[in-house]
Parts: sequence; structure tokens; C-alpha cells
Amino acid sequence: MADVTLRESPSLATLFAKAALTARGRGGDLPSTVVRREGVVVDRDHLLAYQRVCAFGGSDDLPHTYPHVLGFPLQVALMADRSFPLALPGLVHLENTITVHRRLTADDRLDLAVRAEGLRRHPKGRLVDLVTEVDVEGERVWEGRSTYLRRGAGGGETVGPGAEPAPAAELPERRPAVVLRVPEGQGRAYAAVSGDVNPIHLHPLTARAMGLSRAIAHGMWTAARTLAALGPGATGPGTSHVSFAKPVLLPSTVELVVDDRSDPVVAGLRSARDPAVRHLTLIFTRA
Repeated sequence: MADVTLRESPSLATLFAKAALTARGRGGDLPSTVVRREGVVVDRDHLLAYQRVCAFGGSDDLPHTYPHVLGFPLQVALMADRSFPLALPGLVHLENTITVHRRLTADDRLDLAVRAEGLRRHPKGRLVDLVTEVDVEGERVWEGRSTYLRRGAGGGETVGPGAEPAPAAELPERRPAVVLRVPEGQGRAYAAVSGDVNPIHLHPLTARAMGLSRAIAHGMWTAARTLAALGPGATGPGTSHVSFAKPVLLPSTVELVVDDRSDPVVAGLRSARDPAVRHLTLIFTRA
């Protein structure tokens, strides 16, 4: 797969189907392909719909996580191609790191580029990083790194290039700042704005066909919803690192906890029924 420049965002439904049909027999090294979109204009209606579903206040400012939604179809285009060594169905999103270098608004025209790097062993299989970079008029303004696990034969040591592990953080043992009742249809609501129509998020029946007891919330919705609770300060320059743990089953009631007494801020989601069950931990450092 040579470098690709796309004129429009690809259909994720089509890409997921392609990935499923070509899942068998993959292997080898990562392709050196870069998938790009240039001069992307932010659709304000789409931006507002995203802000609403993630509980960000409506404004022209792009939420910290919004460029990930624009870049995710490029990630999937890269992973769905037969040259990608890991089958896309079954990949687990373990971690996500985002760095915003300056405030971004709907007036910015965005140049997006996605590549894969850091294929390496893990005790439960193999890891790979999908790196998304966003430039405006030649200036790097946003960077994201999504780390995925493919379960299977792994090893006890990590080998090969990859992101340095982020500092470990425990979910703060504090009273919940917010109790969230996540409805059964949350996966469909987020899919409508993100385009991520992975069947595990959409309906109990499609989730069961993929081996899950119930549908689960999108990890990047839970990350965005947690960031939204930190207020406007989490929109501007800074770095967030999210570690995903147990998925949020739909429907569920979860507790959002925040420790903002120092920098970095630590926040996360835990089960309201059993607070020992952790869904994600987020570290946010202001620039």
C-alpha cells in the first residue's frame, strides 16, 4: 500500500467490512504507508453534535479529542488494508495519548496524516501504535497516539520501537464528581457522530455475535466525557493520557471522579455498583 491522500473521509462501515473479509492470514512487518487528508474544513454542525454527545460546551473551540474523530477513519483505512499485519476485528484499544500544541477552532483548516509504528510483543499478544498528526499551515498543532493490542501469542518482554510508557496513575479514591447513567443507546449515539460503527458498540445482538455479553461504550467516548468534566481548561494546550481498563457495558451507571488539587489532573470512571471496577484513568497536564 503506497502513501495515500484521500479527498474525503472514507466510510467506516465499508472499511470494517473489508477488514473482516481480509482478516485471515495476515502477518509480516508494518507498512510504511502514510494516509493523509489535506485542507479539512470543520463542519460546525458536526462539531456541535460531537460536543453535545460528549457533554462539551458548544463553541467554535475544538475539544481536545475532536481531531481524533477526524483522524480515526484514516487509521481504519490503514488497518483495513491487506498490507497491515494485524487483523482489525478484535483489536483492543489499550491507551491513548493526545497533545494539543495550541488552541484549535472551527476556522482552522487541518492537514491530517496517519501512520503505524511500534509493532512489538506484549505478554498478551502484540501491540501497535497508530499515530495521527495534524498541521495547520505547516505548523504541528495536534498529535495523537492510539495503542492497540492484538491478543494471541506474545512474549514477556516488549521489543521494538514504541511509545515510552506514560507515568502510572491510580484512579483517585474520592467521592464522585458526577454519577453518569449511560443508556443502552449511547453506542449508537456516539457512532452517529464519530462514524465508528463497530458492531460491539451498537446493539446487544451484534455485540453477542462478536463474543460480548452486551454492547459496550466506545472507549474514546468515555475519554471525551471524562475530559469534558474538567471544563474549558481541558480544551486548550496540554497533554492527556488515557489508560482503558474494563469496558463500560450498556446500559450502566458509572461514577466520574476527579482529583484537580495539583497538576497533572487525574480523573477517571469507575463502576457505581462496584467501585473496585475501573473503566479508565486519565492524566491531563496543562501546557
